[in-house]
Amino acid sequence: MRTHVVDHPLVAHKLTTLRDARTDSPTFRRLADELVTLLAYEATRDVRTELVDITTPVAETTGVRLSHPRPLVVPIIRAGLGMLDGMVRLLPTAEVGFLGMIRDEATLEASTYANRMPEDLSGRQVYVLDPMLATGGTLVVAVRELMRRGADDVTVICLLAAPEGVERLEAALSGAPVTVVTGALDERLNEQGYIVPGLGDAGDRMYGTVS
Repeated sequence: MRTHVVDHPLVAHKLTTLRDARTDSPTFRRLADELVTLLAYEATRDVRTELVDITTPVAETTGVRLSHPRPLVVPIIRAGLGMLDGMVRLLPTAEVGFLGMIRDEATLEASTYANRMPEDLSGRQVYVLDPMLATGGTLVVAVRELMRRGADDVTVICLLAAPEGVERLEAALSGAPVTVVTGALDERLNEQGYIVPGLGDAGDRMYGTVS
């Protein structure tokens, strides 16, 4: 597994505002959307392309276009939905699937409650959107499901990651074709499984607290 921390001043600038407890939900959603587009630019460096002949107003030439099958973007519901627009802005021809995941706050283990994806992902590049790589449990379950369906190239895009989560993914998905792209690798997890210094609960900060 490869982990890429995007070292860019605009990423750091937007993350600082996202971390600030005073940032309201509308501003948080807008900045998360902008940040995802920056991360997606790095995450799609290896997107598969094919050569195509075209005619410009001046001459004939050869360019590239995204190859088939088209990439699949999979946000983890609910917080991952706040990253979707920023991703498909960069990959407008990608298809979109959905995974609904919930974490047991006592055991910190994840389970799936909704699944809307193609059954056969053979030959597909898949981009998974989840704001936080904390304990790693949710993403282990998600990536295993994608690979069970035949995905052979999975990129996870996170706003933030914790070392414990990265280590868990590396251990659970050893040898798998997985890349993690994140805006920052933070210090640690606290006793409740939250990233420190982190930015709190990304879903609540995007959409408010839902009881």
